[in-house]
Amino acid sequence: MAKTVPPRPAVSLSPKIPFPARKVTRERAARELAILEQSYPNAVTALLYDSPFTLLIAVILSAQCTDARVNLTTPALFAAYPTPEALAAAKHVDVETLVKSCGFFRMKAKNIVNAARAIVELHGGRVPEDRAALESLPGVGRKTANVVLSVAFGEAEFAVDTHVFRVAHRLGLTLGKTPRAVEDDVVKLVPREKLRHAHHWLILHGRAICKAPVPLCAQCPVRILCPSAPLVELLLATRAKVRSASGPARRDASGAAVARRRRSP
Repeated sequence: MAKTVPPRPAVSLSPKIPFPARKVTRERAARELAILEQSYPNAVTALLYDSPFTLLIAVILSAQCTDARVNLTTPALFAAYPTPEALAAAKHVDVETLVKSCGFFRMKAKNIVNAARAIVELHGGRVPEDRAALESLPGVGRKTANVVLSVAFGEAEFAVDTHVFRVAHRLGLTLGKTPRAVEDDVVKLVPREKLRHAHHWLILHGRAICKAPVPLCAQCPVRILCPSAPLVELLLATRAKVRSASGPARRDASGAAVARRRRSP
């Protein structure tokens, strides 16, 4: 009777890239940020909007959703409800139908309708321009408030989303465990007059080059300064070794199994 060979433990071919254990120096951080500024000189939000109100709604809808998907959704939404007053009077179920493709559509529909009602009832139909009032609106947290303040009102604010969190860590700009901690670290490194643009530098870099699973370091303009580049190189080398070692083993095991089946009566 053929001996049963226990299955080999699975080996992940896509291990997570660790963040650097230390921050870079202020001088190095300044050089990294200067390169990003040069690389993305016209960086602006990808969300389509024509007023503080439409921007606010778009940002609320963008939670755990791509800007591209939001941009496909908002034209019909704003055609039906072009003003805070119109959206405030909407039925949740009607709004749910329009925003369903953005995910978490029931919660988002409820938030944007209730935010519109608060804007109408408490702020005269105008999106408030101060943080406390913005963050009191349904569906609005610190990140959304920062985006509206910086993009719609030109304030020196820095919003941290998943792209910014990842890129700031990989560049060694922060060791922060929370979005607020990352924000506090990066704000210390960026001149105030450039702060509202820096958010977009990091977002665009995260989307184009410093992607979540594996960054495209060979194309990165910051790779010489980036403390994550050697970590990525090591990870890719390890992955190649795992592939070369596990591939033949899988074929050999499969071939042995076929041979055993052929010998069986």
